[in-house]
Amino acid sequence: MTKPPVKKGTSGRGRRDLTVKVKTAKGRKLSSTLWLERQLNDPYVQRARADGFRGRAAYKIMELDERFGFLRPGAQVVDLGCAPGGWLQVAVPRINALGEKKGKPVGRIIGIDLQAVDPVPGAEIHQLDFMADGAADLVKGWLGGPADVVMSDMAASASGHRQTDHLRIVALCEAAAELAFDVLTPGGTFVAKVLAGGAEAGLQSQLKLRFEKVVNVKPPASRSDSSEKFVVATGFRG
Repeated sequence: MTKPPVKKGTSGRGRRDLTVKVKTAKGRKLSSTLWLERQLNDPYVQRARADGFRGRAAYKIMELDERFGFLRPGAQVVDLGCAPGGWLQVAVPRINALGEKKGKPVGRIIGIDLQAVDPVPGAEIHQLDFMADGAADLVKGWLGGPADVVMSDMAASASGHRQTDHLRIVALCEAAAELAFDVLTPGGTFVAKVLAGGAEAGLQSQLKLRFEKVVNVKPPASRSDSSEKFVVATGFRG
């Protein structure tokens, strides 16, 4: 099981406080300074660098998979909003996309994003607006059939207004769910990030109609001060 990284730099007798403080630079907003300071002191960010992952989000999907076990060898996976590629990095070995686990079925993962993403060995990455007409047919064509897992860590650009941001990310999640309904095989899994705030009730109702089980989870790698959570829907009814 993935263990949360040990936080370094705690003060105490005989220890130095290793917390990095960032000075406000000319032209930099206070919010940007605070974000940079949080990044530099985030144990998951430090661990991602050490482990070769492209971001701390890699540990979120790792922790979710260790609980629900949807990234299995041979699985056909779609990663929506895959930039910068951390989820792809986690999924490739788990689904055996490179065929390194001899005797195990070889999986396939399709990464989709509006922006260009640096290659990830074992993953097939496409620059595409997944909400465009015909996107689901393209995805199924790339996979060569239905998907076992559709996962999304997408977030809309922050506006600074919490309720607006909540509505935007719920709209993205609903669009991701609609694509999942179109491409998932019976028994498949849907995983997506949402922000707690109330507007996701309609999404939850739709998922409960389409899946055997729907669970809301805040993995340990998710910041405690963040309102994000992940919905994990398993057992797609088809």
